[in-house]
Amino acid sequence: MAAATPLRAGQVNSSGATDALFLKVFGGEILTAFEQSQVVVDKHTVRQISHGKSAQFPATWKVSAAYHTPGAEILGQTSNLNERVIAIDDQLIASVAIPSIDEAMNHYDYRSIYSRECGIELANTWDRNVLQVGVNAARASTTVTGGDGGTVLTSSGTLYRTSSSDLAAGIYSGIQAMDEKNNPDADGRNVFMRPAQFYLLAQDKTLYNTDYAAGNGNFKDGTVFQIGGAKLVKTNNFPITNITAGPATYQGNFALTVGLLMSTRAVGTVKLLDLAQEMSWDMRRQVTLLLAKYAIGHGILRPEAAVELKTTS
Repeated sequence: MAAATPLRAGQVNSSGATDALFLKVFGGEILTAFEQSQVVVDKHTVRQISHGKSAQFPATWKVSAAYHTPGAEILGQTSNLNERVIAIDDQLIASVAIPSIDEAMNHYDYRSIYSRECGIELANTWDRNVLQVGVNAARASTTVTGGDGGTVLTSSGTLYRTSSSDLAAGIYSGIQAMDEKNNPDADGRNVFMRPAQFYLLAQDKTLYNTDYAAGNGNFKDGTVFQIGGAKLVKTNNFPITNITAGPATYQGNFALTVGLLMSTRAVGTVKLLDLAQEMSWDMRRQVTLLLAKYAIGHGILRPEAAVELKTTS
């Protein structure tokens, strides 16, 4: 008996895969890029301005005391003053242009997805820039003559990168340095690092053993909250490369940087135009333009309130 010749409805022009024309069922879940968490907004100084190209942060220094001899004239004394100025960068924009024909043919809404992605990228850029400025603050000299500059602590070899006990000891050394430079505890202190270093610390049970530090984390959950009163902050936006592009304020060689300890007054952000999103139909190009934008700037305020932890290799 001869075999039948079936008409394969899934083939393209009677050749190739027999299921090529069959319906692709929409799975419901849209595989977007994972969102990176923004972590620095509430951990540094932010000032809003309504106009202008920069903001001034005056810096003053101490006065001394002396015993008075009766009858001697009191003449007063001088004290050093300076300033830190944070300039507004050029407007930063993330945008996508969506053709109307593609949107009509597509079976899910991707306009809202990419509108959100534009905002997320600007938020992550904010994080990256602030953390780069924070490391540069730790490397900076004093603002006022007679004052204190930042602190750079360097481990032998790769110890800060590979040893939890050395990294924890380095954080304590940084906290001590901040105390000795009269940084108030009330300013709030945070240690920023990559996930590799965070989980290195999370596996060190001495950091949250209830005999030593009750309530400071959980080995099961992979969490450790603070060391020496400084909160540990995990972020993929922490700089670990040599950055030579963009505004000079944010550039630096961070290839050996492992962590950044800083108080909320180490770095400042000046906002002229806050984060905003816009959407516009372009008739000439038949696309919908989506964009997110802001006009802000970041800069060093108090170098003495920042500590860089780095390795020699």
